[in-house]
Amino acid sequence: MESIHVRQLEDADRAAWEPLWKGYQFFYKADLSAEITNTTWLRFLDPAEPMFALGAFVGDDLAGIVHYIFHRSCWSVGPSCYLQDLFTQAEFRGLGIGRKLIEAVYAAAALEGASRVYWLTHETNTDAMKLYDKLAERTGFVQYRKMM
Repeated sequence: MESIHVRQLEDADRAAWEPLWKGYQFFYKADLSAEITNTTWLRFLDPAEPMFALGAFVGDDLAGIVHYIFHRSCWSVGPSCYLQDLFTQAEFRGLGIGRKLIEAVYAAAALEGASRVYWLTHETNTDAMKLYDKLAERTGFVQYRKMM
């Protein structure tokens, strides 16, 4: 098995990124518009935006992605880091890609002086939660939202 390497995604990676982005949406039964997808991608490339995308590569294949966002918090001086989307292609699952991507976000957050990295997952995502329980604290908070 080839080694896994993680790096920031670049403009040339869009064609490889988009099927994983769509796969993530399918998993969560979401269907975001082309406008949202394009805007999201452009934000990753804009140095003025606090949004980032990493890719995990096995050889030349993009096997997994993670998106993360830095934002201010009323609870700390340094920024918080929200790990928003994490997805590994089915054929690459079980190789440690999710762990490598989360650890890469931890490293990026440390470089930014972030006080925490946090994320959400659906309560039915039990396979992923087995990994998450090893890498972070489950806080017990419940999310509420109102779509606008």
